[in-house]
Amino acid sequence: MTKLEKAALIELEPDFLKEKPGGENVPVQFNPETLKVTFANQLVQPQGGDQAAGNTGRQFVGAGTTKLALTLWFDVTAMTENAVDDVRRLTQKIIYFMTPTPDKADAKKMVPPATRFVWGSFLFDGIVEGLEETLEYFSPDGKPLRAQISLTLGQQKILVATFTGDGKVPQTPGRTPMNQAKSGDSVQKMAARDGNSDWKSIASANGIEDPLRLKPGQLVDLKAGVSIGASIGVSGGVSGGFSGSASAGIQTPSISPPTVRLLN
Repeated sequence: MTKLEKAALIELEPDFLKEKPGGENVPVQFNPETLKVTFANQLVQPQGGDQAAGNTGRQFVGAGTTKLALTLWFDVTAMTENAVDDVRRLTQKIIYFMTPTPDKADAKKMVPPATRFVWGSFLFDGIVEGLEETLEYFSPDGKPLRAQISLTLGQQKILVATFTGDGKVPQTPGRTPMNQAKSGDSVQKMAARDGNSDWKSIASANGIEDPLRLKPGQLVDLKAGVSIGASIGVSGGVSGGFSGSASAGIQTPSISPPTVRLLN
């Protein structure tokens, strides 16, 4: 079974180049259902230009921005280890990424932490621009047990995803596309259209008892096949001669043709 990847918020160095040593690294309790990425360019109307020109009078300014919006859920009643009595004990770790701290270059300026949201192969580096927390499901003594946090992260440039490899998914059982039989089709006809002459192996691998008559709409895996380990062909010179074949994994007894003696 594939391991479930957990999304996380990670504190970065102010230059966004690497993770901050000793910084916060907070896995989410529940992975978000959706991620919304928005790209935008700043457009301005040049001064003195022809206002009636419309779109032709606009020009691009700067490198644009990229924003990420997501929603996280927290529920202390679903905790199986280290359970707490107030959901805000969990959400305060997320609010940390919204809290400004003094800038190292200028202590008079306050900046929020550089933040990375990572979930499997998805990665977004930016600043938490907005956070909205909704508390619900209160205990009898008035402590919130569930919370919903809506986050918005932004970066002052257009972020382009990078990938490794060719991205092709290897064929595995259950992922091979099936071909649908047409009216009057046989396994031999379907295999021929697919450029495969070994229609007998396809029929055997698909468990087709009558390869000459297929029902319209019947699904056939034309990539499946049975490797033939050996074949035996025997014919007798008398009526009722024997013919047979052996596939891999099946033992077929050897049968000699009958001996016929000629009488002088």
